[in-house]
Amino acid sequence: MPELIKWIEKVMLHNGFTYEVILIDDGSTDGSWETITQLSKKNKAIKGIQFRRNYGKSAALNTGFEAAKGEVVITMDADLQDSPDEIPNLYRRIVDENLDLISGWKQKRYDPWTKTLPTKLYNWATRRMSGINNLHDFNCGLKAYRSQVVKNIEVYGEMHRYIPVIAKRAGFLRIEEQIVQHQPRKYGTTKFGLERFINGLLDLISISFITKFSKKPMHLFGSLGSLMFLIGVLCVGYLLGEKWYYICQNTKARLVSEQPLFFIALTCTILGTQLFLAGFLAELSARNLSDRNQYNIKETIGIH
Repeated sequence: MPELIKWIEKVMLHNGFTYEVILIDDGSTDGSWETITQLSKKNKAIKGIQFRRNYGKSAALNTGFEAAKGEVVITMDADLQDSPDEIPNLYRRIVDENLDLISGWKQKRYDPWTKTLPTKLYNWATRRMSGINNLHDFNCGLKAYRSQVVKNIEVYGEMHRYIPVIAKRAGFLRIEEQIVQHQPRKYGTTKFGLERFINGLLDLISISFITKFSKKPMHLFGSLGSLMFLIGVLCVGYLLGEKWYYICQNTKARLVSEQPLFFIALTCTILGTQLFLAGFLAELSARNLSDRNQYNIKETIGIH
């Protein structure tokens, strides 16, 4: 952290920026808080927040967003893989191009293929499901935000991977990308593993569902339930029609309950009913949400 802060101070002074640096100690046991305290005494622009235990990156970012006061908010990791030299260009693009969010793209990475290959697959899937096709790296820690963005989104669980998706859901559509320098890891060790990759895919499914159906769950469950129920009814109709045909031909037919299609029809009918009821119950829950009629308003005219 001392090396990172010294680097940030150099960049800020060179560009004449007024700034604050908020350091989040996520319940670490390596003496980070003592270091943050010493840094804050030397520079009043350095501020710190200490968690009692480790809550994860999403919690750290959300808490930092709530505390941030700047016009432009920039996030980066403290392991020196993100370069503070990128800050001036990120700031100017947010201001001059009137952007809401800029996500960094580490086009040249210094990570093993066991990390880069799953990351590429994850980013491809996120682009397909979110419709944000101009981003190559959703999970890059180096991002820049207009202050209105961080004050109107909530990051929880492990949703920090999907902040561009969350921002788009909140109505911030001016999202762009910037190629940034990725430096070899100098401090700390990577925590990436198979578990985080699997959790990332599950979170992607969750955020996709929340984005599209959080306030209208019946549209999903009701549609699927109706489709399954219709398939079941059609199968039953076919079985009854076949039975009637054989009766009219005075031909002995198999019992309906002996045919595999009967069990398919029964399963589809039951699943359809359950999905429809699940959608109905989810709709009732959504109607009782405290934020069901809260919307992000960009600006008003003549309203006091």
